Amino acid sequence: MNIEIPIANPIIEDEEIEEVVKVLKSGFIAQGPKVDEFEKEFAEFIKTKYAIATNSGTAALHTALLSCGIGEGDEVITTPFSFAATGNSILYTGAKPVFVDIDKNTYNINPEKIEIAINEKTKAIMPVHIYGQCADMGEIMKIAKKNNLIVIEDAAQAHGAIYKNDESIFNGKKIGSIGDLACFSFYPTKNMTTGEGGMITTNNEKYAIKAKMFRSHGESERYKHSVLGYNFRMTDISAAIGLVQLKKLDKFNKRRIENAKFLNKELSNVEGIKIPKTNGDWSHVYHQYTIAIENGNRDEWIKFINDNTVGTGVHYPTPIYKQELYENLGFKDRCPISEDAADKVISLPIHPKVTENDLKTIADILKKATIKFSN
Repeated sequence: MNIEIPIANPIIEDEEIEEVVKVLKSGFIAQGPKVDEFEKEFAEFIKTKYAIATNSGTAALHTALLSCGIGEGDEVITTPFSFAATGNSILYTGAKPVFVDIDKNTYNINPEKIEIAINEKTKAIMPVHIYGQCADMGEIMKIAKKNNLIVIEDAAQAHGAIYKNDESIFNGKKIGSIGDLACFSFYPTKNMTTGEGGMITTNNEKYAIKAKMFRSHGESERYKHSVLGYNFRMTDISAAIGLVQLKKLDKFNKRRIENAKFLNKELSNVEGIKIPKTNGDWSHVYHQYTIAIENGNRDEWIKFINDNTVGTGVHYPTPIYKQELYENLGFKDRCPISEDAADKVISLPIHPKVTENDLKTIADILKKATIKFSN
């Protein structure tokens, strides 16, 4: 298989390399001044008081949950249509993830389903801004306030996204600044990268202090361990990359949105393909450009697209509760919209390295696939 247009292609340029070399030459390569600088810059970008860097997005989720006291016997409502880390991070704390279904258009958690699932054990809601599309944070925050629940945004795919809802008090706020805490991932395929890494954002000083303790062996000060913590620290090497990438993020996102608009225009009237639905130009930063196949077998579509040199991804083929781990733990949830989406979605290349000619190629191949599989 010869893939000429890959599904992801991280942009690492001379500037990032030069900054890493400076760190290596400095001799300070673990967590240090670059991490402090990255935290400060990221908090300013998101418009929160605090940002706490970690060594992965998963570590950020785990740390955030611990920081607000989630633990044994608690329940956290979330979506099954996400990467396994969303549910796993809740399990790490001893709490139980409670999965509710998604909106059929945006693939984000459905607020109406959240309210039904709340009980006396519910302590938090963890919405996922899937594919870079903002979840309905206005409604989610209303539900949380009404029921005295904590909101932890899984913003792993939504760097720079802005929530748009003229009827909400949160209209115009960046994702990561609305919930009580939010967690980002800087994995190489994300809209910006540090290689591996994560970030927690919050306006709550108490949560920020605890998060810094949990990410570093529970230290309240050097060699004084107040709680059981972990080694979740980010390195200055990663932070050096992140500082450069953060300056480029708006440009990267603008290109993703432009690429998505091109594909939307080309594919909007193509039978058998459901294109992404959005709530506004900047409510979606297109970590993934994901279509749903309405005609034929998805595997056959993927083979045809790949055979024509275009890369694809399936995010995500199995709802979290149907993973072997969760079935072995006794999870018997059923979310029909999530299961339907898991059977139909295909992600196409949308990253900033995709050219206009690439986009034309992608659109042409999809149109040919529609003809091929509609017969």
